[in-house]
Amino acid sequence: MKAFVLSQYKEPLQQIDVPEPVLGDHDVLVEVHAAGLNQLDEKIRQGEFKQILPYKLPQVLGHDVAGVVLQVGPKVRSFTPGDEVFARAGDHRIGTFAERIAVAEEDLAIKPATISMEEAGSLPLVALTAWQALVERGNVGPGQKVFIHAGAGGVGSIAIQLAKYLGATVATTVSAGNKDFVRELGADVGIDYRAEDFVEILHDYDLVLDSLGGENLERSLKVLKKGGKAIGIAGPPDADFARQLGGNPVLLGATTLLSSSIRRKARRLGVSYQFLFMRADGDQLRRIAGLIDAGEIKPVLGRVVPFDQTADVLAAMEKGGVRGKTVVSHL
Repeated sequence: MKAFVLSQYKEPLQQIDVPEPVLGDHDVLVEVHAAGLNQLDEKIRQGEFKQILPYKLPQVLGHDVAGVVLQVGPKVRSFTPGDEVFARAGDHRIGTFAERIAVAEEDLAIKPATISMEEAGSLPLVALTAWQALVERGNVGPGQKVFIHAGAGGVGSIAIQLAKYLGATVATTVSAGNKDFVRELGADVGIDYRAEDFVEILHDYDLVLDSLGGENLERSLKVLKKGGKAIGIAGPPDADFARQLGGNPVLLGATTLLSSSIRRKARRLGVSYQFLFMRADGDQLRRIAGLIDAGEIKPVLGRVVPFDQTADVLAAMEKGGVRGKTVVSHL
């Protein structure tokens, strides 16, 4: 089958023929109809995660999938051939930039009935990131104030909607041209990151979801109230992340050191910092699908491109400029 493969870090993906997926007892073989492109895919291609999330090259890339079940393993009980499904493939089982992929049953969910395959393919990674940040880690509820960076992006556009559904007041950073767009998603405050300083505008927030890292993350600590929490998805990784990966003492030590500066700055301000590297979770996807079919959350599909353009479009992702998600389609 055809797939886009990473053969060497920092090099473009190559479209080649690869063996068919091997189906385990608890696996589901999915014919890929659409696959979302994520910054995580590009960071893996650039080698940014090779120390903490190593892959044996060559590796088919791609984390998001929407498609149709072709076959199920002998111990699978939740899915049957013909089901329309979506998933974020599990770590070390990625490979959605292909014609077919074997996905663990526990990572898979029935596709929301009210949206297209392309829309479903845009959702899993960003929606799970928003869910795990706001619901699982943040315990966001009515009356709280949530600050979400890059509100027009893939994670931000879903996180705004989820935070609003949870009852929070939502602020976000965007370009001037996207202020109306994020207000339509539910943002109460839109800040032009080029012309306005969010530190001067926002105060006493309960939670910050940061997707940029670096100085942006450090400055974000200042808008939190005492006891508030900053959740970073761009790093630096912390010891909890190393434990999530089953890390050895060397990895635990390295991640502790990497995050020591930001954690120290957070403590001085009476707030906390956590790194979030989202995980695959079919149960959470089912809950998200329910919100989508109920009209509480809508996918933000920025661009759909043919499968054969995967490599070029992924390499251009760092330029930004697309609202929501870019999806490659086999349809």
